[in-house]
Amino acid sequence: MRNKEELRIKRHKRIKLKMFGTPEKPRLLVHRSLKNISAQVLDDSTGKVLFSLSTKDKILKSKFANAGNLKSAQEFGRIFAQSLKEKGFSSVIFDRAGYLYHGRVKSFAEALREGGMEF
Repeated sequence: MRNKEELRIKRHKRIKLKMFGTPEKPRLLVHRSLKNISAQVLDDSTGKVLFSLSTKDKILKSKFANAGNLKSAQEFGRIFAQSLKEKGFSSVIFDRAGYLYHGRVKSFAEALREGGMEF
């Protein structure tokens, strides 16, 4: 029997076939673990990471006592959206990486939309 992580990776591969990030509209990939959440903005045409942020970073680690809950995912989404706006991104393709659009992934995405990101 396959474990949950293997099934998530299989789902992600299937979903990723339909998404392709460009410099004008990059792909925003979200990853969550039990205690943290991270996100990357990727340009698939060159294969480069344009921007990355995580709750493990020194700047954000002090803000979150426990980054594995809805409240911190929502706050991380606001911070990430603000950082993306400063970098000049306004529109992205949201890649949930095989996770269900539920819980922390959903609250992160909604906070991005509130922050002015379009997807």
